[in-house]
Amino acid sequence: MSSGILYLIPVPLADDTLASVLPADALAVARTLTHFVVEAPKTARAHLKLFGTPHELRSLTMGELNEHTKDGELAGLLAPLLSGHDVGLMSEAGCPGVADPGARLVRLAHARGVRVVPLVGPSAILLALMASGANGQKFRFNGYLPAGDGERMTAIRNLEASSRKEKQAELFIETPYRNDALFAALVQHCSPGTHITVARELTGAGEWIGSRTVAEWRRAPKPELHKRPTVFVLSAD
Repeated sequence: MSSGILYLIPVPLADDTLASVLPADALAVARTLTHFVVEAPKTARAHLKLFGTPHELRSLTMGELNEHTKDGELAGLLAPLLSGHDVGLMSEAGCPGVADPGARLVRLAHARGVRVVPLVGPSAILLALMASGANGQKFRFNGYLPAGDGERMTAIRNLEASSRKEKQAELFIETPYRNDALFAALVQHCSPGTHITVARELTGAGEWIGSRTVAEWRRAPKPELHKRPTVFVLSAD
């Protein structure tokens, strides 16, 4: 028996944006599937209902893959594929496998000879880079910076030095409740000429993008970031 296909299914970044961020082909594939691997089943079912799946939501098979999933549990998540079922991998928001635990299943799928098919959808990281004016030909995504004040300061200064030396953009994200602290640290510790882009709630009704030098940010009103998904882009070139 040949294995199924692992489809990487994007989901909207914000509410009420389905029609503008997901192409019809991606939605059509998602509607055919009955097996999924997801970060949180409740969120995934809500997305699939929005997608217009014809299947009873309770009938869908959903394996759970998040930061708590142990390596030994991945084989069980891959089993439906090896049994011939097509499976959809879904993130909580945006593209699966990018800043997302689903990358672990994708790697295992390749190792077992399973075909992997990425579908088109929104990525907050790339959207922020596109809107930043920073170097789109050389950039690095750094995930989350340390939460502690001292470690965060060191990380920021190291990223700024790397950006200046390598002529590259440095991207990172933060949990909503630490957005304000990260922004304050960037403005405090970076050089006045360094550019900082703040991209909040991309594709959503509250989308806001600001790109200024640190000196300009110090004079500007502080952006409202609390409880909003935010991507930061640092450019010291």
